[in-house]
Amino acid sequence: MTLNSIGLDTKKTQAIANQLNQLLANFQLYYQNLRGIHWNIKGKQFFDLHMKFEELYNDANLKVDEIAERILTLGNTPLHTFEDYIKAAKVPVGKDISQDEKAVALIVNSLTELLKIERHILEVSGDASDEGTNAMMSDFITEQEKTVWMMKAWLGEQM
Repeated sequence: MTLNSIGLDTKKTQAIANQLNQLLANFQLYYQNLRGIHWNIKGKQFFDLHMKFEELYNDANLKVDEIAERILTLGNTPLHTFEDYIKAAKVPVGKDISQDEKAVALIVNSLTELLKIERHILEVSGDASDEGTNAMMSDFITEQEKTVWMMKAWLGEQM
């Protein structure tokens, strides 16, 4: 077993980095969706949702940077082209969404996909004793679960 400079198995960290790159691609699409619904939202909920979507895209932008930096910390290269993001992403693309319920549903659907990826990374990073990635995924999951709950409550839906 070969260890990298932070003491983790290089084969295992390569697998984690690959999963983090998938997460990065999905976060980039999620971020772009948030920008689009922020710009295009219409209706009586405009002011509240416009601000909320801005809050969410600012948070997503920070997470994109954290994910890319974690990939680099593990000794790998983050994806950085839209071509790569489109190939790797599973988050639904939200085009021309201006209606409040559709916008919020897009967020819920996107976060659901991100949570699946993050839970898988949590498993893989746990097996590799990669506490740095593990802690990041745990934090992301905790925040996003709360956001899903709030968005579903706004939609009048059960968890």
